[in-house]
Amino acid sequence: MVFPTDLQIAREATLKPLPEIAHSMGIGEHLLEAHGESVAKIKLEAIEELSSRPDAKYVVVTAITPTPLGEGKTTTTVGLGQAMARIGRQATISLRQPSMGPTFGIKGGAAGGGYSQVVPMELLNLHLTGDFHAVTAAHNLLAAMLDNHLHQGNELGFDLHNITWRRALDVNDRALRNIIIGMGTKEDGVVRQSGFDITAASEVMAVLGLASSITDLRARLGRIVVGYTKQGEPITAEQLHGAGSMAVMLREAIKPNLLQTLENTPVIVHTGPFGNIAHGNSSIIGDLVGIKTGEYLITEAGFGADMGAERFFNIKCRYSGLTPHAAVLVATVRALKAHSGRHRIVAGKALPEALLAENPDEVHMGGANLRKQIENVMIHGVAPVVAINAFPTDHPSEHDAIREIAEAMGARVAVCTHFSEGGAGAVDLAHAVVAAADEKTSFAPLYPDSASLREKIEIVATKVYGAADVSYSAQAAKQLDTYERNGFGNLPVCIAKTHLSISSDATLKGAPTGWTLPVREVRASVGAGFVYPICGDMRTMPGLGSAPAAAIIDFDDDGEIVGLS
Repeated sequence: MVFPTDLQIAREATLKPLPEIAHSMGIGEHLLEAHGESVAKIKLEAIEELSSRPDAKYVVVTAITPTPLGEGKTTTTVGLGQAMARIGRQATISLRQPSMGPTFGIKGGAAGGGYSQVVPMELLNLHLTGDFHAVTAAHNLLAAMLDNHLHQGNELGFDLHNITWRRALDVNDRALRNIIIGMGTKEDGVVRQSGFDITAASEVMAVLGLASSITDLRARLGRIVVGYTKQGEPITAEQLHGAGSMAVMLREAIKPNLLQTLENTPVIVHTGPFGNIAHGNSSIIGDLVGIKTGEYLITEAGFGADMGAERFFNIKCRYSGLTPHAAVLVATVRALKAHSGRHRIVAGKALPEALLAENPDEVHMGGANLRKQIENVMIHGVAPVVAINAFPTDHPSEHDAIREIAEAMGARVAVCTHFSEGGAGAVDLAHAVVAAADEKTSFAPLYPDSASLREKIEIVATKVYGAADVSYSAQAAKQLDTYERNGFGNLPVCIAKTHLSISSDATLKGAPTGWTLPVREVRASVGAGFVYPICGDMRTMPGLGSAPAAAIIDFDDDGEIVGLS
């Protein structure tokens, strides 16, 4: 029997009317703005109307360090949400919106998978309600205001060699990473080097994700630093008089989107910040709504626990004021075997045959990564639950090996088959999460606001990544001193590094120790509210591969979309 595609499964779903989904959340129909029959915006007034209701238990889904294929966090998040209903618990799911760059690049979609999906998956993966386009437009409006300012005489005194604001586009296009603008006649602008980032990497997206209200959004947009004078003084969007118009352009995008899963669990989808240089989590506003709509709010953090979950704990929760009660760590046999160092997994290529052979010893060899990621959850005072995302090629002895590793660390464990069975395949996980969330949480961020930027970097590097030390290039040291002097030292840090290793070197597997984190550059996302040290070569504009999904996404003879997965 051939397993149906995600798109086939999604099209067979029986959707409930969204007012009915909203009613189950305690949200009245007057708070919805319909976008067709199967998607709605939730008005921000919902936050105030729901404020007297008790908070749900707050659960974040993260993972061990993934392979390039990913380990199924979104699918697990959806499966867990569906499973909660099967054990008589009410849950709401809060997710990021997929970027169309990866959708048409290598992923082909990002709505979950199998029988644990958000639907309608075509709409979720293709534009949804246009929030990404609003972010793109607001970002590029500010870029246009900046270049017009230069053309009109540069009254603010921009140093042309220290302009940090680029342009944005929600497409994978490596040719736009570095460009020269202003070519042509004098009336075509000032000639200078610039470039494009993918929209998910825009600071405007990070701002939208961390804002708690329209007023907060407007203030954060005004604080965006777009460049510096020759004296090193920051120049902001407010000084360019662009923040007000940007906020107006985001008036609709700030409202979270309501969808549902295949089993009619409510899903709030809002914002999609990049997982490498931004916080990689869904929006605070979405969570402020969702936290009042049931017994459990289940959200997802990008990449492994050293990346998205660390930022969830130390950036997102710092600004939202919400307290997490449990963390789910998704683990797979293939990823732990990869962390043994014996296999190489390449996105778009078949898994190595040796990886599929029964070998629990290799799982134990790669188990250092799981142990460290469990520790990374525990050091924040949150109870971990390991979700073994089972694949048909796994062997029971390999699942037993993961269980042994996790239980030795004091974590709960559940084997999950939610991809093939939907919520029924995550019932054991749901019971484990309920038990973990019932424990008294001792959550606390790793560092106080008052710590210096260097102290914050070093705390994350040594406690979360396992580094022995941190080194700073001359440029990075100078930038840190400038940011401290300009009053940015109270901001949290969002360290940009590879997601394929706990270290800053993608080739190092497991949980490496004794290494030094190299900080080569530091940038400030003052509007979003964090400083991000760059450790390695971070691509903020991905490129297309040799066989992009864009080459197979199309309409069939019946006018139905094909190629999404």
